[in-house]
Order: sequence, then structure tokens, then C-alpha cells
Amino acid sequence: QVQLVESGGDLVQPGGSLRLSCAASGSIFIINTMGWYRQAPGKQRDLVAGLTSDGSANYADSVQGRFTISRDNAKKTVYLQMNGLKPEDTAVYYCNVKGRSGILRTFDSWGQGTQVTVSS
Repeated sequence: QVQLVESGGDLVQPGGSLRLSCAASGSIFIINTMGWYRQAPGKQRDLVAGLTSDGSANYADSVQGRFTISRDNAKKTVYLQMNGLKPEDTAVYYCNVKGRSGILRTFDSWGQGTQVTVSS
């Protein structure tokens, strides 16, 4: 079993910055993709940014140029640096990690979510 612990959500003014962290632990043999999703009230959960094991990153159009995803493989941690925050970025942010717990066993784990609120 793989557990994810997120941190970093907060209330911030428009134009401000936050850094989210997500640490993975448990039965991890290899991590493939690490990503961040967000869900605003009444809306579906959407991909914000994803990062593969070879370092390829992809971003939602709405955050391109403002958000940066990175990972520390030794710490099994993924980060989301969010700059130039806008009220429309307000949502619960979820970490997602996919990988293998063994040669034949895969995992697809979610964090508990961390609230990001952008408001003056």
C-alpha cells in the first residue's frame, strides 16, 4: 500500500505564490508518473500538471507559465510551485502517484487533498 501526504495549501492573495508538497511512502518499487489535480466546488477533478520519470512535464493551459512541477526522486516527493495565483485557482489540490509496488503489482494512489484559496 502506498500513502501520500500533501502539504502547503493556504489562503493567499491574488498574485501571490504557494508551494505544494506531496510525499509518497509505503510499498514502492518504482514511481512512474507524479501529478497534481484540482477540484473546485461543483466541478470535476482536472489535471493541473504531470511529470514522468524521464522528466517530461505537461501543464493545463490555464496554469502554463505560472506553475512548475518538480520531483525529488530520493525523497519520493513531488512539488508544485504556484506563482501569479488567481482567484480561479481556488480549489482542493490532489496529488496522484502511479508506479509499481513489485514486478507485477501496480499502484495508482491519491492524496487527501489540500485547500488552496486565492482571495483578497
